[in-house]
Amino acid sequence: MFNIFLYTAHFTSCLSQLIITGKMSNEISLIAAAENVFKTYNTGKISVQALNGINLNIMRGEMVAIMGPSGCGKTTLLNCMSGLDSVDSGDVSIAGQVLRTMSDDSLSEYRAKYMGFVFQFYNLLPVLSALENVELPLILAGASQKEATERAKEKLSLVGLGDRFEHLPAELSGGQQQRVSIARSLANDPAIVWADEPTGNLDSANALEIMDLLKRLNQAHGQTFVLVTHSDEVGKLADRVVQMSDGVIIGDGKRISNRRLS
Repeated sequence: MFNIFLYTAHFTSCLSQLIITGKMSNEISLIAAAENVFKTYNTGKISVQALNGINLNIMRGEMVAIMGPSGCGKTTLLNCMSGLDSVDSGDVSIAGQVLRTMSDDSLSEYRAKYMGFVFQFYNLLPVLSALENVELPLILAGASQKEATERAKEKLSLVGLGDRFEHLPAELSGGQQQRVSIARSLANDPAIVWADEPTGNLDSANALEIMDLLKRLNQAHGQTFVLVTHSDEVGKLADRVVQMSDGVIIGDGKRISNRRLS
């Protein structure tokens, strides 16, 4: 009984300390944040304000769709939040790590270990098999060949390609190539996966299959996904839809129903 009292007192003390120091739910569940982010592109005499004071929090385990018309800044936001591009001012942090404080080499290593990427055009190396494409980020991150092969097979099986290990990208359909890309993005068990128009190069049937796969991975494994998309169908499967226009966020809410975004 006395031990239970001591445990309860210790737990209460720790909980109080967490609340006092602000280390409660936000720090536990916040995986990515943009704070007052600005980004301008200069082309000759033309200056384009791509991001204009963006504030956005991504919570662990969410599936977030960033939507809006072409040129609104959604891909720029994804690139800046993932560290693929730098910001002019403001801060971006992933799992509490402020990206602007990191050297280029450190940032590249951090991305390789803690982030995954899915692109519209798959970005698979054509001379490598499906298995080798998924092995590559593991080997670059320091895994042994044996470990890389085991984990690559696991991820390919997870996305339904357990019978396509040795196929080259040219021997796979568009939907299958995107599945390889998704398996590659999951290879290092990343904290967050960034997907830029993941269904944009697919027909409607394959697009739906890919989105169903991403949603299953999100629900079954708690994988955090941030998706840039034009597709309302993609938006319907997201937990949140962030709407952008002219470099600013104009809406941030729950999944859309049947309304159409430009």
